[in-house]
Amino acid sequence: MRVHVAFTPDEAAAAPTGVVIDVIRATSTICQALDAGYERVWCAAEVEDARALRNGESRGRVTLGGERFGVRIEGFDLGNSPREYLEPQSPILGMSTTNGTRAIVTAAERCERVLVASLLNLGAVTEAARAHGDDVAIFCAGVEGAFALDDAYVAGRVAEGLAAERSDAAEAAVRLARSYVTAEEAFRASLSGRKLIGDAPELGADIPWCARESVLGVVPRLAGRHGTAVEIML
Repeated sequence: MRVHVAFTPDEAAAAPTGVVIDVIRATSTICQALDAGYERVWCAAEVEDARALRNGESRGRVTLGGERFGVRIEGFDLGNSPREYLEPQSPILGMSTTNGTRAIVTAAERCERVLVASLLNLGAVTEAARAHGDDVAIFCAGVEGAFALDDAYVAGRVAEGLAAERSDAAEAAVRLARSYVTAEEAFRASLSGRKLIGDAPELGADIPWCARESVLGVVPRLAGRHGTAVEIML
């Protein structure tokens, strides 16, 4: 079993098991939403694809959530704060975010199975990935195509927990994660964390929320496709 970390979305990584991380905040939000009782999450790369999820037989059954550059998308019900998803508003959540949902769609094209990871479900998702016994590619969503410290930190925590042979990138992620005393320290040092606090101070509480470790036992995973969207369920 071998583990590799793709630090940016453009890296052409692939493996039987893919693990996607956008810890601030899309994958944290997906974990929180499914734990709260949403039956499934439809992840769309583009805003118009997400809006289309409300059409047809799904009308009235889909809550739309997401953001572009940290701001709730016009006409959407919710933003991208996991604290907004403590009670389900409908059976289905349709999501589109700047980085995270795109990373999930990409991983679904490259891997046999896809797991959604955050620090909130670190223990559960690491055990699930390890149980398959196959090679693992950890996909960091990054920030607009660039390296993201917060995602790399969580990737390092997952890679270390897998106890598998590591690529150099996976080894670098493990060593990066070990350099921080706490996850919150790493998140606040990241560009994602700094921009969130600077651009939307009211969302600053999302950082300590996302920095809680293994408080959820859910393992969101790829269930199939719904049109152009990727379906994630437990």
